[in-house]
Amino acid sequence: MKYFSTNKQSPIADFKEATILGQAPDKGLYFPETIPQFEKKLIDEIENVSNEDIAFRVIRPYVGNTIPEDKLFEMVSVTINFPIPLVKITDNISSLELFHGPTLAFKDVGAKFMSRCLGYFLKDEKRKVTILVATSGDTGGAVAHGFYDVEGVEVVILYPSGKVSPVQEKQLTSLGKNIHALEVQGTFDDCQYIVKQAFADRQVSDKVFLSSANSINIARWLPQQFYYFFAYKQWKDKSTPPVISVPSGNFGNICAGILAKKSGLPVKHFIAACNANDVVTDFLKTQVLTPKKAVATISNAMDVGNPSNFVRILEIFNHHFPELQSTLSAVSVSDKETTEIIQAVYHQSQYLLDPHGGVGYFALQQYLSQNENLKGMFLETAHPVKFPEAVTNATGKSIKLPKQLKQLMQKEKVTTIIKPEYNALKDFLLKG
Repeated sequence: MKYFSTNKQSPIADFKEATILGQAPDKGLYFPETIPQFEKKLIDEIENVSNEDIAFRVIRPYVGNTIPEDKLFEMVSVTINFPIPLVKITDNISSLELFHGPTLAFKDVGAKFMSRCLGYFLKDEKRKVTILVATSGDTGGAVAHGFYDVEGVEVVILYPSGKVSPVQEKQLTSLGKNIHALEVQGTFDDCQYIVKQAFADRQVSDKVFLSSANSINIARWLPQQFYYFFAYKQWKDKSTPPVISVPSGNFGNICAGILAKKSGLPVKHFIAACNANDVVTDFLKTQVLTPKKAVATISNAMDVGNPSNFVRILEIFNHHFPELQSTLSAVSVSDKETTEIIQAVYHQSQYLLDPHGGVGYFALQQYLSQNENLKGMFLETAHPVKFPEAVTNATGKSIKLPKQLKQLMQKEKVTTIIKPEYNALKDFLLKG
């Protein structure tokens, strides 16, 4: 498998090259030259196939010969070594719980796989590698956990000051050693923008060996297909494929799901469940993609005003809008609606949603009310305990911290505060 840049101005790369570079030199995102088509037998017999074998068969075409098959199988087995259950809430709505990993968020899957790929590819590298990542909440913790105390790797995480939850902040600021947190006095979009500038700066790349850990990195993005296959494996009514509602901010997660559908996974329809940041919601009405300044919400990991991965969704459909529109719809959900749905679901079903899952549930419920005889699932992307204030305000229920989180919250926060300016990041990287 080879990868081209979405900006079409960089050389073709294989999986190894694209993973190490993270972002293409022309600032585009790497995208596979061809989309694999999975054997119908895998879909028909999926209930009898192990999760490890499903993940291996899904990712193998994308990796090509850059990783030996036995090593690749070992990597995916470690990546998915926690439960990913599909939990029925009502007769027509189920929750795909993606928060049972080490940092209680869906990004554990992509971060674990990517860290092992980079570790394998860079094992003989003499230079120290700096993993540079911007986070709107959960990416930072997952990446920090995946690369913590890994020899020869430094991690620099940029996050927007005051715009991540207390648990999220502690997960990315309290580890120390090779993990460095930069607290940016701006938005996630500011963080993402200056990270992209660093990758395009020859003065920096000549002195610092940079690689990316955001979902712009194919090794973070592509393995997110796994849990869509695991969800279908658990889906009871195989004759009626599910509608899938995905809480969406930077659009890497839903992009992976759409890629899986393009490869043969049965899915009736995708819903991009957005909060007040409605760039894609507007695009599907106007066909004009206009980035906006990010708005702060209680579903903070989705506070993105310029979603990087949407360009990959456009590539999947060859920029053909009618086909895109038939596969994907988008809904913007307010904080008030999010709070109300968390409250309603808890009182009706005793199921506790986090704010992101609340957005996903609301969007799915709305779609199903307009499309009778369909059933669906939403992705519950983070544990409610990571958002205690929002959940308690909605339900009146205080959430007890698990033992490991109590210990985490007692650790000291260590950050470097910087202005939302590229030179601040550049100075940090070059001084390091």
